[in-house]
Amino acid sequence: MSMRNMNPAITSIYTADPSAHVWEDGRMYIYASHDTDPARGCDLMDRYHVFSSGDMVSWRDEGEILGSADVKWGRPEGGFMWAPDCAYKNGTYYFYYPHPSGSDWNHTWKIGVATSTEPARGFTDQGYIEGLGGFSMIDPAVFVDEDNRAYMYYGGGGTCEAGEMNGDMMSIRGSMQEMEGLEDFHEAAWVFKRNGVYYLTYADNLEGSNRMRYATSDQPLGPWTYRGIFLEPTGCPTTHGSVAEFKGQWYLFYHNQELSGEETLRSICIDELHFNPDGSIRTVVQTREGVKPAGEAPQPHPEMKVYAAADSEASGGAVIIAAEGVSAVAGLEAADACCQFHEVDGGVRGGRAEIRLQYAAAEPLSKLRLTVNGRDYSLVNAPSTGGTAVFTGCTGLTVKLEPGSGNLITWTAGRGDIRICRMTVSPLGD
Repeated sequence: MSMRNMNPAITSIYTADPSAHVWEDGRMYIYASHDTDPARGCDLMDRYHVFSSGDMVSWRDEGEILGSADVKWGRPEGGFMWAPDCAYKNGTYYFYYPHPSGSDWNHTWKIGVATSTEPARGFTDQGYIEGLGGFSMIDPAVFVDEDNRAYMYYGGGGTCEAGEMNGDMMSIRGSMQEMEGLEDFHEAAWVFKRNGVYYLTYADNLEGSNRMRYATSDQPLGPWTYRGIFLEPTGCPTTHGSVAEFKGQWYLFYHNQELSGEETLRSICIDELHFNPDGSIRTVVQTREGVKPAGEAPQPHPEMKVYAAADSEASGGAVIIAAEGVSAVAGLEAADACCQFHEVDGGVRGGRAEIRLQYAAAEPLSKLRLTVNGRDYSLVNAPSTGGTAVFTGCTGLTVKLEPGSGNLITWTAGRGDIRICRMTVSPLGD
């Protein structure tokens, strides 16, 4: 969750493999994989989240849309919810994701599909695409052309395949074919179109830190002409990105490990992407500052409710303090410390609600664990604000609340000295 231009752009939880799209409502949506914290490896990646923005700077966590527990045909042990994508066609959003169907995970990959009539909620798993998958075949990307024909791209282990999809968006017309003309393909295929030219971007095989390369074609299935490297190593062993246009500016979405320093706790970054007159892509400049605002800043949610720290219950070493006119819960670095907000209002119908903390923290990266009505929503990051009296931090998640005012939200010790000033709750609907 981010409220200002910066990289990484999403800091509340660890996210990777961003798939970016602008839908009919004019907002930018990022469909991301989720690195589990504490770091436990890519085998336990799970719980896909969606983030959206109307200005490329203020990002809203739309919440979790799918997890391995929702996939009845999947690997019994769960996990392995890797890089996804989403497509829109004829009133339906199609969410594509790689997931193994068996315990022998790397030999049983399949491409699952979940559908919804909304871009960031209500997804229901529909099974997997017959005939796709197998050893290392992952990272689905779907491109819907101007003529409404759709194409599936995926691959791994040095092989990139693609094919046209049938109208049901759940099957392939004919068979997949290997993409020709790509140099040093590894994984992470992505396709977009600009000025009548198709661009296929992907991660290469540079040892220890992949780069992003690209090729172009005048046909969606190639053959492709290799054009070069446009993203140098990010400091993270893996590279996975997407390209999208918003209000006349093109952007590259990718991930690094700048926030955590750990290769399995990655974070989404965004930087501008520029083209030369001949259509070639300039090398993307990776920045700490991120991108400039584009569009109107979001307005406060009309039904947002504010819960002051002074009205919470602190225990286990946590205490409510007052300093320089600000009431806050402090002492949350103690092992059993927690701050509880009782009687949180979920509204008449309950459902999704965006929970935000206003906080202060001096350490580079503090963390708290969020629990809502007994459900563990994971550790939430709280990057430094520059001091424990500087209450400029904002972090949180979108969760599900029960109807009425009986909800209990608990923030417990995670890591570091973080002080909570207030919590806001904004309903987002079912």
